[in-house]
Amino acid sequence: MTVRPLIGLSTYLESGARWGVWELDAALLPAGYPRLVQRAGGLAAMLPPDAPERAAATLARLDGLVIAGGPDVDPARYGAEREPRTGPPAPARDAWELALIEAALEAGMPVLGICRGMQLLNVALGGTLVQHLEGHAEVVGVFGGHPVKPVPGSLYAGIVPEETTVPTYHHQAVDRLGAGLVPSAHAADGTVEAVELPADRGWALGVQWHPEMGEDLRVMSALVTAATRGTGGRA
Repeated sequence: MTVRPLIGLSTYLESGARWGVWELDAALLPAGYPRLVQRAGGLAAMLPPDAPERAAATLARLDGLVIAGGPDVDPARYGAEREPRTGPPAPARDAWELALIEAALEAGMPVLGICRGMQLLNVALGGTLVQHLEGHAEVVGVFGGHPVKPVPGSLYAGIVPEETTVPTYHHQAVDRLGAGLVPSAHAADGTVEAVELPADRGWALGVQWHPEMGEDLRVMSALVTAATRGTGGRA
């Protein structure tokens, strides 16, 4: 029997979440993320924020990692002053997800960063962010779309070789690339829309858009395939 790889998904920790008659603190994630993992052939495990020193032990139970979208990364994490349009900090989530990324890279575990996750991958490797840009989140609370073009020869181009229109909602982007990262897709305005590490550094890809809001499974399927190879013959 085929054993599907177990993919961890980082989550939000929100106060006062409401469902039914309840209003309580909750670890939550938009359902599009686990559904995308499931549709791509993986098993989804939601990872609430935890003590950073537990990141490696958490990943030891997993085959792959997704760092989900969410709030702006604290500019202090990349040595910058907070600009007026940067959102409030989420220190516990920043610390946990950075620890997860660092542990995944150290272990050679496949990792996919989505939107904030791509930005945090860049920060984890010493890069910086543009704290605000126009045109990538045109209506508050509504996903838009724009085309992204792959860089020939990249990991991403091997997954999605053609220019595609992707679901997008972000107001920050990569500025200086982190150590070892290379751009693998761009928007028409030149914004870096995907980054990756060279193959000899393991399987690590970040995309600025939100594949969980679309129908294209290829990016997540590539992560699941890479995670399957790392299951030690269990799949």
